[in-house]
Amino acid sequence: MLKHRMIAFFIILIAAAIGYFVYATQSSSPFKLGLDLAGGTELVYTADVSKIPVGSVADSMSALRDTIERRVNIFGVSEPVVETETAGIFGSASTQNRLIVELPGVTDVAAAKSAIGATPVLEFYLIKTKDYNAIAAKNLNATDTQAAINAVRIPTGITGSMLAKATLTNDPVTGAPDAVSLQFNSTGAQKFADLTKNNIGDIAAIYLDGQPLEFPTIREAINNGQAQITGNFTSASAKDLVRNLNYGALPVPITVLSEQTIGPTLGQATVNAGIMSGLIAFAVIALFLIIWYRLPGLLAVIALAAYTALNLALYKLIPVTLTAAGIAGFILSIGMAVDANILIFERMKEELRKGRGIMDAVHEGFARAWPSIRDSNTSSIITGGILYFFSSTSVIKGFALVFIIGVLVSMFTAITASRFFLFAVSPKKPGRLSLFLMKNGFTN
Repeated sequence: MLKHRMIAFFIILIAAAIGYFVYATQSSSPFKLGLDLAGGTELVYTADVSKIPVGSVADSMSALRDTIERRVNIFGVSEPVVETETAGIFGSASTQNRLIVELPGVTDVAAAKSAIGATPVLEFYLIKTKDYNAIAAKNLNATDTQAAINAVRIPTGITGSMLAKATLTNDPVTGAPDAVSLQFNSTGAQKFADLTKNNIGDIAAIYLDGQPLEFPTIREAINNGQAQITGNFTSASAKDLVRNLNYGALPVPITVLSEQTIGPTLGQATVNAGIMSGLIAFAVIALFLIIWYRLPGLLAVIALAAYTALNLALYKLIPVTLTAAGIAGFILSIGMAVDANILIFERMKEELRKGRGIMDAVHEGFARAWPSIRDSNTSSIITGGILYFFSSTSVIKGFALVFIIGVLVSMFTAITASRFFLFAVSPKKPGRLSLFLMKNGFTN
């Protein structure tokens, strides 16, 4: 008995500490809110892939997403979401490749569209090796290193428009990628020849949208417009570099399909409505549990408070982007948490009716209820997993993720918090009062 009471006491302390953590960090580390709660702009583009080979459509869309993501980050947007999706049925003529851009906090649609729609810029810069080594020797952080390199880089006038294509070259023996080949057009070939002839041993830095891609060293003069970048490439990094060089210089044309702006006032109203819904749901459930299940119901309410605190802490630590759909998933998961407790209490009632003592009834109640709790929650997790992994929209993914977290936490609290709370208050020798408190409904 003493052991159970000590464990129950520590569970309450830990839950209180978690709740305080959620409250105390709200100003420094607030919950991540989706577009529908924080306000902002959603832009949906359709991509013209008619000139892209069928086998390269996925790569071109991936490169487009990466390019737009870089542009959005340069634009200064906090927590942007950039996703691609295919809309259509079984590859029909009506199939569309779409790019979805969500910009929380941005309400200037014109500025956002201008930043996103601008043509990505692929540029080559010359960096003297002595300057590069001097910067490297200072052991600066990434931001300061980039600033220092930008200060010494020299424009060459070579841009992505002068690059005809980039291809991946594999080692003939191992088959591993060992080089990335560049083919320049006539204008680029002449400029590249001048660059390499006069700067052997220096660095021809490659930048895409102002961000460095590679810093290859010039080994020899290259007069035919065909260059190779060698290094310790992995298959993934080599393919990414080729993709960025090709599709960064020649992005897939995009056209605005739809745009939506949600003001911060409307977003805050949604947040307030969601909080109020959660509080009302919690209060109604707590009232029902206490009235119908008496002392076990009160303990379930305490366990439910611990469940809520743990969920909110996980949303911050993972972190989870909360949307209106996500809040709905959280409220639904509260019902799942209560369901586990109700199964336990009903099994306990059956054992008490058989004449078992309270401690035995608690043991048997958990033992009999656990298979039902396990199976129902497992099926809920599977359903949530299907929604999360097979959905193409962030709204459904957000709902599924919050729901899965809620179900997992509810299983944990049901077999730990609720269990130890009940053991902590269950007397070894029951009396009339203790039996009344441990039973439920209108039985006595």
